[in-house]
Amino acid sequence: MTQRNGNRRTSDTCLRMETAKASEQANGVDRENGVDRENGVDRENAGQANDCDPEEGGNGQEPTDSTVPTSGAATAPDGGWGWVVLVGTILVLAMTLAFPSCVGIFYTDLQNEFHATNSETSWVPSIMTSVLHAGGPFCSVLVERFGCRATVMLGGVLSGAGMAASSFTQSIIQLYITAGVITGLGFCFSFQPAVTILGYYFVRRRAFANAMSSTGTALGLCILPFLGNYLHTELGWRGSFLVLGAVLLNCCVCGAVMRPLGPPKHRGQPLMNHGPHEPEEEKGGTLKRGVRRTLVSLGAAVGKHMAFNQFCTNSHYRMYTIGITWMMLGFVVPLVYLVPYATAHNMEQGQAALLLSILGIVNIVVRPPIGILFSLPWFKGRHIYMFSSALLVNGLSNSICCIGPSFPVLLTYVMIYGLSMSVVGSLMYTVLMDTVEMSHFPSALGLLAVMESVTLLIGPPLAGKLIDRTGQYFHVFLLCSAIVASSALFLMVSFYWLGRRDRRVSKQRQAPAPTDPTRPRPAADMTPRCQYSSVPTEGDKDKTSDHGTECLTSL
Repeated sequence: MTQRNGNRRTSDTCLRMETAKASEQANGVDRENGVDRENGVDRENAGQANDCDPEEGGNGQEPTDSTVPTSGAATAPDGGWGWVVLVGTILVLAMTLAFPSCVGIFYTDLQNEFHATNSETSWVPSIMTSVLHAGGPFCSVLVERFGCRATVMLGGVLSGAGMAASSFTQSIIQLYITAGVITGLGFCFSFQPAVTILGYYFVRRRAFANAMSSTGTALGLCILPFLGNYLHTELGWRGSFLVLGAVLLNCCVCGAVMRPLGPPKHRGQPLMNHGPHEPEEEKGGTLKRGVRRTLVSLGAAVGKHMAFNQFCTNSHYRMYTIGITWMMLGFVVPLVYLVPYATAHNMEQGQAALLLSILGIVNIVVRPPIGILFSLPWFKGRHIYMFSSALLVNGLSNSICCIGPSFPVLLTYVMIYGLSMSVVGSLMYTVLMDTVEMSHFPSALGLLAVMESVTLLIGPPLAGKLIDRTGQYFHVFLLCSAIVASSALFLMVSFYWLGRRDRRVSKQRQAPAPTDPTRPRPAADMTPRCQYSSVPTEGDKDKTSDHGTECLTSL
């Protein structure tokens, strides 16, 4: 009797400890085996912990893996130094994502300097934006190898050097390389790791942190046009590019404050050495074998950071990537041609730059409450429809520019465009998170970035070709209106149809099989049911199982 009572007490202690651990893990706190062991304090009773697993070895010791703390584990502070990282992320996004839209201030000067057409000049912001998105998979490899801090600082050096070199270019082709490729790649290396590390610093307040970081683009749209217009007036386009290159070097300062959480990770094998080790006599192999190993390693890296399998198997993700890729063909083009359109109709350069600044102010004011509003439970499952509705309004707003090039008309356009752009920017990645599992999100984002970079690359040059042919800007705004609105309708219809299909399939799976009322109940229903209980009851002293499970014979 004493031995059975001792076993029961041991079992109950184990169950209580397991229940407490499960509750703590559900709240995001990892306290297995005493979280304060680093301080020399074990909060659990040592004698009770040793009795929790009598089957393993019979010595009452826990497995080795659970007693050794994970070297890379770190708790998100949700504040503290995280606020400094948040400010750094906001500034990085202000200097990177908003920069291509402000190149339009120097659009006319570049045309006159290099005797280029609208189509040739528009390749500069087009290449910059495309490389900014297409470099995502390569940026992920650098983050994995060197960390977020070093990658952000590398991006600051590249973007600053690219813009500084652009001030000395002598042809439009050289400008494509310096301002387009080098600066765009630096932007990519800066903003993606900045957003990534923010997710490590904030968990409980992640929705608020993401909403605040999204104001960085709006902040850049608000400040950079004023700064660019002032530099253009005082220094010309070459001096402006040189000063802007120095401004972009501040990304290095922002990256320096993004210190990693927890102890440093152990460096893994190099990217090209992930295959099995070969014997010493075969390491010198032929050139063909070396090329084959290189291609296999690159293929594995591309497959890791680009979700081709999700695109083939996940219909929601496939429709979303197609819709976003088509949307990007006309989404950013109005921002590139807004200032040239206004100045071509005798509007002052300062007033034209003010339009972009007002667009940034609208985004700054609207994005934080929009991000918090759509995090409410009622909007769960409805994000795609809110996103599509805002995208439809955004597309139709481009047709306002066709009314006339006056400042009041363009101001109305900027206000409506800014409101809808705020909703689209706040929900774009939220909808992506709803369509794929979080374990596949980085690779899904990488594939989406590469696909949309293609349309971002060809959109402005095609619009420039249309302006060269017709001599009118309003055709571009009409075409962009049709493209963006059609992508919104495509997303609405496709997700509505997929939702109906999923609900129909779910109902068919959950429908109970037809039962015969004359058929006797299965024998399984007559058997006693077993359930866990942490409190011993009278009359069940002889029912204790080997694992502390008590079998109650109540019907």
